[in-house]
Amino acid sequence: MTGSLYIISAPSGAGKSSLTAQLLEADATVHLSVSYTTRAPRSGEVDGRNYHFVDKPRFLAMLERGEFLERAEVHGNLYGTSEAWIRAQRAAGRDVLLEIDWQGAQQVRKIFPEAIGIFILPPSIAELERRMRARGQDSEEVVRRRMAVAADEMSHAVEFEYVIINNDFEEARRDLIAVVRATRLEYSRQLERHPDLFKA
Repeated sequence: MTGSLYIISAPSGAGKSSLTAQLLEADATVHLSVSYTTRAPRSGEVDGRNYHFVDKPRFLAMLERGEFLERAEVHGNLYGTSEAWIRAQRAAGRDVLLEIDWQGAQQVRKIFPEAIGIFILPPSIAELERRMRARGQDSEEVVRRRMAVAADEMSHAVEFEYVIINNDFEEARRDLIAVVRATRLEYSRQLERHPDLFKA
């Protein structure tokens, strides 16, 4: 049985990471793909858990060897997903979650068109900016740059199967868990998991 592949995307500050953490806590059968990045760690982030933090030369060497399923440059930093790890996890029947931007999602779908896309939206642009400033992790310049591209990022929600509006966090958390549970109940997935039940 091949594991499912979930993609979660959102503009920066929409609550993607917090919702992903809640999903992983609620459902231990979903395994998070840890991306490689040239970005410096933020306060509290741990190498190998939040990201694999690498320098640019190492990242480019991995890219040259064709190790990334997808890669993107976001706000001047490089991000990439290990293709070998994704394939191994899915082949073992494990569900995998990718927390990546819309650019990466497009690349993944070219190889895995069956991937299930979930896009997280803020209730408004104004609220997105408020949240971004409130978390106090980014400089004013970074906040302005991210807000400048937020509308474009949000326009790609149409490319995803599910859209969750993170107005109330608890409701958004329940919605995300519900999406994962519902996809497991699709006929094709149930047939693969329980073939004997469907024999005439």
